[in-house]
Amino acid sequence: MSKKVLVVLTSHPHTDDSLGGWFLPELAHPYNVFKKAGYEMTFASPKGGEAPLDSWSIELSTQGKDGESLEFLEKNEHVWKNTTALSEFTGKSGEYDAIFYPGGHGPIFDLAVDEISQKLIAEFWEAGKVVSAVCHGPGVFVNVILSNGKYLVLEKRLTGYTNSEEAAIDATDKVPFLLEDVLSAKGALFQRAGDYEPHVVKDGKLITGQNPPSAKPLAEAIVEALN
Repeated sequence: MSKKVLVVLTSHPHTDDSLGGWFLPELAHPYNVFKKAGYEMTFASPKGGEAPLDSWSIELSTQGKDGESLEFLEKNEHVWKNTTALSEFTGKSGEYDAIFYPGGHGPIFDLAVDEISQKLIAEFWEAGKVVSAVCHGPGVFVNVILSNGKYLVLEKRLTGYTNSEEAAIDATDKVPFLLEDVLSAKGALFQRAGDYEPHVVKDGKLITGQNPPSAKPLAEAIVEALN
C-alpha cells in the first residue's frame, strides 16, 4: 500500500501590504520526490479552495532556471487551486503517514495561529506520524501544545528560515515574528547552516528544512523515514 502525505498550504496571500503565499520550489520539488516514491498526496489549506502562490517565487525560479519548479507550475495547477479545508482532516491522522508544511511567508501569518492546524499537528505527532516542514513552514509549530501541556518543539532539534536569511531579503520588519527567535524561545534546539545552504534536521519523526534549497533533501528524508 502506498504511503499517504497530507500537504498543508497557506491561505494568506502576498499583497502590496503583506508578505504571503507559498513558495513554488518548496512544493514543486517535494511533490516530485513523493510522486517518484509512489506516494499519494492530499492538499489542504485553512480556507480550502485556491491556496495563493507567492508570485515572487515564480520570478526566482525563472531567474534561477529551476525547470522542475516551472514545469510543476505549468502542469499541476489543480494541486493548489482545489485544496480541501483543513477542518476536514481533524481526527483523521490514522489515514496518513506524514504531514508536510511547505513554506513561503504565508504560514507564519495564518497557520502559525490556526488552532485547527495546531490540533492537527499534535494529533499527527502523538499518533507517531512524520511531522515535517520547510523554510517558513516550521513556523506552524510555534504554538503547538501536546496533551502533556508542553510545546511540541521543546528540546527538539529543528531548523527553519534564519534571522540572517530574513535580513538578506529585507523582510525582518515585515514579518509577524522571526522564526529562529520564537522557536528558540519556545525551547527548540534551533540548528542552522549558512544562508541558503541546503540543511535538513531530523529529530525522531520531526523533520525540518532550513530554506528553499532544503526542500528536495527534506522530502528525501521523509521518504527515508517512511520506508
